[in-house]
Amino acid sequence: MVTSRGYRIQIDENHYTVTDPVITGLQLLDLVGKRPADEYLIFQVLQGGQLEEIRLDETTDLRKPGLERFITFQSDRSFRLVIDGRRFEWGRPLINGLELKQLAGVDPATYGIWLEVRGAEDRAIADNELVDLQQPGVERFFTGKKTTTEGNSFLPAKDREYLAGRGLQFDEIVDGSNKGVIIRGFSLPSGRFDVGQADLLILLPFGYPDTPPDMFFVLPWIKLAQIAKYPKAADQPFPFNGQQWQRWSRHNNEWRPGVDGIWTMLKRVEHALEVAA
Repeated sequence: MVTSRGYRIQIDENHYTVTDPVITGLQLLDLVGKRPADEYLIFQVLQGGQLEEIRLDETTDLRKPGLERFITFQSDRSFRLVIDGRRFEWGRPLINGLELKQLAGVDPATYGIWLEVRGAEDRAIADNELVDLQQPGVERFFTGKKTTTEGNSFLPAKDREYLAGRGLQFDEIVDGSNKGVIIRGFSLPSGRFDVGQADLLILLPFGYPDTPPDMFFVLPWIKLAQIAKYPKAADQPFPFNGQQWQRWSRHNNEWRPGVDGIWTMLKRVEHALEVAA
């Protein structure tokens, strides 16, 4: 933020005014007395909440609109993680559930966060629970409303029994006029996409189960592994529950009221994923 005295910035919880519009990571650390500088990391908070590391000899331009925010860590390396399909850098080997929610930009009181566990049930992370980011690979997390519609379920009993029988973790969520079932960690065909599993959203129309669902949606967005591109008719966003889902425009008007249900839709989804091109 530009003022009559210079450029106003925030580092950690404190505010400062500097006169030079272009400043290095080392100058920022010196400003807050973080010495020796090579024992610290400094990150710029980007729009959307992501953190971008500023190296000691790297510059950042303070002439952009708004207040420039920075966060420091005493550490000799940064750690990469993914939340809801977005990449973040973190300056400590440990991070707790509350910090993960803050990075994701969700309301800590109403949202939960889960650690993706390949080949097993995803693990819910409590606000005060620490996750070790030093494990091999990039840790992946996803958020979702903690207040699912337990006690106010809109899914027919047969649908709930089917999903539970398959061992699928699911949430029933109302977002405005839309009712959706989110199936967590849905397995994708082996080797076809750039990830092995994703959350699957199925919207239930008014009159379901006599009225059929139409398209489906996934998060994070997925690409075909061999060509690193989105499949045909699967490159548009759809907002639901505070997130932008990848819309798969697939249609099928064959539906048998009183016979078909969520199992029918899942078979359609599985077929669409198998033949995606």
